[in-house]
Amino acid sequence: MRDLLADYARLSASGKPVGRAVVTSVWGSAPRPEGASLLATADGEVAGSVSGGCVESATAMEIAEAIARGTPELVTFGVTDERAWEVGLACGGTIRVFVEPRVRPEVLEAARGPGGVVVATVIEGEGLGGSLVVREDGAVEGAIGAALDRARLRDLALEALAREASATVELATTSGAPVRVFLEVFPRQPKLVVFGAVHIAAALVPLAKALGYRTIVADGREAFLSRERFREADELILAWPEEAFRRVGLDSATYVCVLSHDPKFDEPALAIALRSPARYVGAIGSKKTQAARRERLRAAGVTDAELARLHGPIGLDLGGRQPAETALAILAEMTAVRYGGSGRRLGA
Repeated sequence: MRDLLADYARLSASGKPVGRAVVTSVWGSAPRPEGASLLATADGEVAGSVSGGCVESATAMEIAEAIARGTPELVTFGVTDERAWEVGLACGGTIRVFVEPRVRPEVLEAARGPGGVVVATVIEGEGLGGSLVVREDGAVEGAIGAALDRARLRDLALEALAREASATVELATTSGAPVRVFLEVFPRQPKLVVFGAVHIAAALVPLAKALGYRTIVADGREAFLSRERFREADELILAWPEEAFRRVGLDSATYVCVLSHDPKFDEPALAIALRSPARYVGAIGSKKTQAARRERLRAAGVTDAELARLHGPIGLDLGGRQPAETALAILAEMTAVRYGGSGRRLGA
């Protein structure tokens, strides 16, 4: 929904009702994931996509009908293998789409905000269309309209937020009839913090920017940290690790790469990062360097549990040695951590 905010403003400017359809479940090789949205007015103006094919036309018609009757509905689109490519649902994929007569205020607020929020909506069963908001600190706001276990729903929502993946879950109610709830995830923008303005950092920043990271490069050496070398970085910080990390703020959406290869910078930076909520902490250096560094960090009071969070040597083994190849290996590992991927080959 975040990518459709400008379209929503344009479509709603005329005062016409704007409805929404959101993908809640996917089976097979449907081209759009859970959370993909399509906006439409009753007279057929559309924005966004739920399938990439002619299912869009059918979905727009469903939205128009929802606007007319004023109630939501869960709709299933499935396609035979013979017509799969024609309609955009590859390999005979099937999708379920929740169609609503309007874009709810809580969805708009979550899309416009900084993230760290899940909007939980009943899409099937008791309390259809009711929703509540779960925030990353565990706070739950609103009344969903179904008599279910709110604590269980909160836990499932926080798990989805940690995975950064919207999903549909089934929950029991006090009446015994199950309900299906769509957990629409609005994660925080991931933040890459690089300490060490070296050549690999210069290659890493533009790759991370392309994947939506806010990029920050810090170093205590002014000669390394120049705007000419880091044209695409969102922020440059000339400081030692403690001051740099204090200014940045290391939270659960932060990915830290320590690349200076200088113990007087690396080890203070790692001691701080490993004790923080940062989602990923990686450090450059050979296995021998890593082993010696771990012993020094342990002697400085870093616990074994904290050291277990350290990705070092940093990155996946892709075999490359050039700065851009090393940067790609680092970003590949960050991506695997972000989404819970294994890093294994997909093919045989």
